[in-house]
Amino acid sequence: MKRKRTKRSRLRGSRTAGTGSRQNYRGKGHRGGKGMAGTGKRAGQKRLWVLKNAPDYFGKHGFRSRYNKTRGINIGFINDKIERFIREGKAKKESDGFHVDMKGFKILSSGKVTKKIFIKASGFSKIAEEKIIKAGGKVIKE
Repeated sequence: MKRKRTKRSRLRGSRTAGTGSRQNYRGKGHRGGKGMAGTGKRAGQKRLWVLKNAPDYFGKHGFRSRYNKTRGINIGFINDKIERFIREGKAKKESDGFHVDMKGFKILSSGKVTKKIFIKASGFSKIAEEKIIKAGGKVIKE
């Protein structure tokens, strides 16, 4: 009975002896690092795993500016989009005019005020305050 040669003996003399690249034959060469190594900007194969299992891994997180906590919004924008604010629940139409709650915003003066608006906000510019009062509205500071 004839015996078949072993695979190892048949591959002797070949450059990699059936192991693919030499790098992958030694130690843990296939692995590509430990843990989250290789999951950076050019993640390649690991990117899908990262996006599935650690969705917040990429991008900036934490630390918000300690300055300018209030956002600005123009009085003209509020005047023009008052119906939208009513739909969103930020404003109510009453018999004396529109009551708008803009807590966390500073009201700025750009635009025209044609409606009677009662605004509750964190801050007002002087000119915006004058425009609101001139139109018959009222300013309520929080």
